Amino acid sequence: MVITILIFIIILGVLVFVHEFGHFIVAKKSGMQVDEFGFGFPPRLVGIQRVNGKWKWVLGRKAKNEVGNLNEATIYSINTIPLGGFVKIRGENNENQDDPRSFINKGFWPRFFTLVAGVAMNWLLAAFIFSSILMLGTLSEIGPDMPAGAKITNRQVAVSEVLEKSPAQTAGLLSGDFIVSVDGNSYERYEDLKNYIYANKGKAFEFKIQRIDEIKTFKVQSLSNPTQDQGPTGISLTDIAKVSLPPVTAVRAGFNQAYTVTGMIFDQLGSLFTGRQGFKQVGGPVKIAKIVGQVRHLGIVPLLNLTALLSLSLAVLNIMPFPALDGGRVLFLFIEKLRRKRNNQKVEQAFNALGFIFLLLLMLVVTANDIFGK
Repeated sequence: MVITILIFIIILGVLVFVHEFGHFIVAKKSGMQVDEFGFGFPPRLVGIQRVNGKWKWVLGRKAKNEVGNLNEATIYSINTIPLGGFVKIRGENNENQDDPRSFINKGFWPRFFTLVAGVAMNWLLAAFIFSSILMLGTLSEIGPDMPAGAKITNRQVAVSEVLEKSPAQTAGLLSGDFIVSVDGNSYERYEDLKNYIYANKGKAFEFKIQRIDEIKTFKVQSLSNPTQDQGPTGISLTDIAKVSLPPVTAVRAGFNQAYTVTGMIFDQLGSLFTGRQGFKQVGGPVKIAKIVGQVRHLGIVPLLNLTALLSLSLAVLNIMPFPALDGGRVLFLFIEKLRRKRNNQKVEQAFNALGFIFLLLLMLVVTANDIFGK
């Protein structure tokens, strides 16, 4: 449990930190005053700040920006709660309207790119993770359409399907089992194993399989006169291997995968509003932590894939045009652009406050459902 919580905190921390770094770097490049960029959430433990050409320690809450020093600089801080990070951009809540470096006083495009930069960074992080996995190598089914230059290692045979009421199902074999050996013989190509089974149909085979991190042995009594669509044991086989893609191919495939998964997340989100998917399918921090606990036992690659999926989910959620989210602020920005005058700041702040309260209540309901729901 402790390891699961620690991994969950690290994953959540990375996702939030990357998101906030996107806002930070674009705001800086756009000439906005960034008062603080912090790792973790306040209260502040310690920070550094460049004042008059020299780096100064910032202890606790005290900082030069807070005592009115004209030579203001960003505070880079480490904070108490290690869940990601935050960026404090001057004027991000429509204050400091008399400061030319304030967010609210910048043009449409600097503000637009600053707002969407967090979403973009989460999306790019997911694409980078997918690309890295494909470059380093992942288990894949071997077929005739393998990309050019792919490196294939650690070939093995796996069970792709187990037919109902077949000898294999009766014995206990499952789809996804990796076949270590049959009657003590190892096979790298499913055709060789298939030929062996057909040549000895009617006998009892000893299957040694790997299921996740366990090695199991099963006795499968094959059929002497099987139907053509069933075969002696009732299993379908496939060739599995660790496939590593060349860098350029891996990056292209990784970005395509991120694009495809993004579309799937939008579709799932849309199904909540159309009634195709029930509200109970929505998960909060507790449900995500449970999934992390399950996936961590499968190895680093499934955990990285989960991190990429969560990063894309965070990106999709934040780009939704709802008050308090990045997408909601972008919506207000477009309204301002169409009206050709600044929005009523009190009205905008009120909508964002109501949106935040709604999201907070929604999170409480989802968390309660994760804990007490069936």
